[in-house]
Order: sequence, then C-alpha cells, then structure tokens
Amino acid sequence: MTPFPISRRRWLRLAAGSAAGVAALAAVPEVRVFAQQLQDFIEGPPVPDVRPERIAPHVWMIYAKDGFPTPENRGVMANVIFVVTSAGVVVLDSGCSLQHGQMAIRMIRTVTDKPVVAIFNSHYHGDHWLGNHAFVEAFGANLPIYALPHTIEQVKGAEGNLWRSLMERWTNQATLGTKVVPPNTPTEHGRTYRFGDVTLRMHHYGRAHTPSDLCVEVVEDRFTYVGDIAMENRIANIDDGSYPGTFKYYEALQKAVGDQVFWPGHGRGSKTLLDDYGTFLKGIWEPCVQAVKDGVPLEKAKDLVLQDPRVARRAKTMAGFDSNIGKYTSLAYLEAEKELF
Repeated sequence: MTPFPISRRRWLRLAAGSAAGVAALAAVPEVRVFAQQLQDFIEGPPVPDVRPERIAPHVWMIYAKDGFPTPENRGVMANVIFVVTSAGVVVLDSGCSLQHGQMAIRMIRTVTDKPVVAIFNSHYHGDHWLGNHAFVEAFGANLPIYALPHTIEQVKGAEGNLWRSLMERWTNQATLGTKVVPPNTPTEHGRTYRFGDVTLRMHHYGRAHTPSDLCVEVVEDRFTYVGDIAMENRIANIDDGSYPGTFKYYEALQKAVGDQVFWPGHGRGSKTLLDDYGTFLKGIWEPCVQAVKDGVPLEKAKDLVLQDPRVARRAKTMAGFDSNIGKYTSLAYLEAEKELF
C-alpha cells in the first residue's frame, strides 16, 4: 500500500494528462518525494560499447568522440582512462553517468578479469565522475575514489546535484538513474601510490581549468593524464579557471615530469599537447591583455582575438569554437583587468 494520499498509478495518469496537472502535483510534498524515488528507480538506456584502445604499456582508453553532451550520444563526452596493474585496475575518471560507467566496466572486462581497485577523479565537473555510481555498484561501497579535497567538497555540495541535473537535461533524460557518488578519499600533490607493478604520482599546481585539477602520472609509462587542463581540439570551459594559472600549471607540470605523453579528458593526447593547447590559449589571453593596456573596450577585444593567427588557424576545426569564443574572450579580458589593475 502506498503511504501517499494519491496512488502511484493515478499520479502517473494525472502527470501524463497536462502540464497544469504536473505543476499542481509538484507542489505536493509527498509527490515530490515520489518523483525523486521514481527518478532513482528508472534508468536511462544503455550506452553503446566503445572498444578500448591501448595508449601506453599499462594504459587503456575508452574514447569519447564527441566533445559535448547530446541526446544522441547519451552524454558520452569524456574519455574513461584505465590502468591495468598486477594488483588490479585503476580508473582515471569514470564517465558522465551510471550508464557510461556500466559500459566502461563491460569494456574493462574485455581487457582483463582483474577487479577495479581504485578510481581517481580529476576535478568536479560531472562528465568526469558521475560514472562513480556504476563502479561502486559493481565493486562495493568501499572502493577508494580519490580526489583533491576541494573537488570532494564541490561534489558533495551544490556541484554534485547540479551536474546530475544538467546531464539529464542535456541528454533528454538518457542519464536517468545516475546517483551522485562523491570521491571518498582525499589525495594531495606529490603523493605516490603503488598498485602492484605500477606507480602513480599526483600533480596539482594551482588554478587552471578549475581550482582543483588533479593530474595523474603513470610513472613507468612516461604518461600523464591531465583531465581538462588541456584539450586536443575542443575549446575548454574556463569559467572556474584562470588563463595565467593554466600557463603556470603547464610550466610546473612539464618541469616536474619531463618528457611525457600528456593525455586529456577530451580528445587524444601527444607529447606536445600542453604546448599546442597553450599556444591557442595564449592567442586569446595575450590580445586581451594588450587590449586592456591600450584601453580597447571588451566588445573590440574579440576582433583582436579572432585576428590572432594562433586562434584563427583553429577556428574552423575546433569543436565548440563559434558558440564559446565570445564568452572565453570576455573571461580573459576580465581576468586581464584584475591582473593589471
């Protein structure tokens, strides 16, 4: 028997009947509770399999070909990286949803029958950690999920449910059923972990893409996963970040690790990834700094950015360029004002 004064069957019938009915029912506390229970119970469709690619001796990638979430790709917009060690599998970012994580687990099992023994979440944007739900379901609530303390704080706070809701909206509810499962184990810059035959070293050098971007070095493979501090061919969200902070982070990371393959959460990696993406970002930042020095208004700064050859040569091919370049020029200009004054 339902504890609510209205039956589930009737609620569904009324909710389907009219928008006004939905609005009226949403005001009833018991109905709001049931709606949340219903959402938790119903799961969106499975994510199609994406075969893993070996990208370093111990490292594999489940590639996300799209840079942004849509109903068609069911939110799959970020790579899932996993490291196969003699002690088990370590996952570097778990995906954008329960369904994405479930697919990643299926694909890991095509490579090895070893269990997943740890996850590292690079930062608090949900396309990189909402898949935690699937891994905890499969490998237990005690599975260590590492992140920097600020990332844990953000996921436990407003960012967690915000990202869950955004993914549902962007994908037309394809990610339904995903629960917020925050990282449960804080880590820190310089910390090393030994998983059987593989050593992982943590790196953090201040605000870049966000205030708490964790990069994970796979020491034996000369490979570093950099999350979203750099991208191959997608204009990155820098709303929570910093242009000069990003350049400082790149310099410090390259000095610390030396000759490496750097691998992003979006796109494919290379030894020159940080230099290549840094060049593009400087094509936005440096004209904005000069515009502020010269008293050029914000609305004119975008023209200077678009004329910069470091930006112009990527404008036609970079995913999300047209819809984001104005916003990220504004962010650069405003940060330049703060830096200079």
